[in-house]
Amino acid sequence: MRAFLAKTRLFLELIRFSHTVFALPFALLSVFLAAQGFPPPRRLAWILVAMVAARSAAMAFNRLADEVFDAANPRTVQRHLPRGILRRGEVGLFTLGSAALFVTAASFLNPLTFALAPLALVVILGYSYSKRFTCFSHLWLGLALALAPVGAWIAVTGSFAATPVWLGLAVLLWTAGFDILYACQDREFDLRAGLHSIPARLGIRGALRISAALHVLTLLALAAFLLSAQRHAPSWIGLAGVSALLLHEHRIVRPDDLQRVQTAFFTLNAWISFGMLAAGLLDLWLFPPAIASS
Repeated sequence: MRAFLAKTRLFLELIRFSHTVFALPFALLSVFLAAQGFPPPRRLAWILVAMVAARSAAMAFNRLADEVFDAANPRTVQRHLPRGILRRGEVGLFTLGSAALFVTAASFLNPLTFALAPLALVVILGYSYSKRFTCFSHLWLGLALALAPVGAWIAVTGSFAATPVWLGLAVLLWTAGFDILYACQDREFDLRAGLHSIPARLGIRGALRISAALHVLTLLALAAFLLSAQRHAPSWIGLAGVSALLLHEHRIVRPDDLQRVQTAFFTLNAWISFGMLAAGLLDLWLFPPAIASS
């Protein structure tokens, strides 16, 4: 049992399980809006399983795909595969098992969710190779996370709608913006390794400008989402809070000072995702919708 728990801890570290806080709150917000409240517990459980399994497969596959680069990058050389703490075979089996669990969970939700599951896997796994040929890999990562709220809506309703697409667009832009900030740390390595990124292409100052522009568009997409969902004061107050956090994020990361990138990347973005979820749940509690938004 002790060995099992130790191995489990290593895999949770490998996939950065704590980073689930980025997409999961937006997916849950989409779930509760689609269900006009709390969905059936069984359905919610399968949605959570699908979310965690898909992200686990994507992160583990990313570690496999990037092992050579991780071993050469001083920032990532201490990751599990370069250090030999976990073996490629173990991580490969974990990836396959997570992908299979995701498809299984999708099959228990509805036919459309199940049909779209393979396409979702192509998107989220394909991201791991995107830096090899395009500097728009940040947008690819954003698309991978944007599938969460859209897929969550489909899992509840069995159909598409405008509301989750606006939320998904907001997640795409938000993710791409903060991923560009994070990638600033690796600009010199990316240039040496022949990898593509916005910081490598435009420099730190140009990358920060692109990141800020994407986050302005994030706020516009979130406003469109709230209008589409016909939300009320609590959600708009939440949007105001997101605006303040994004502004602070860009104030603490400067071209000549990247020391607070980790704070901007994890802490502030965790507050953004959970803040929007909390505001949305309060909104639903105070103003329950009579008809599902479309």
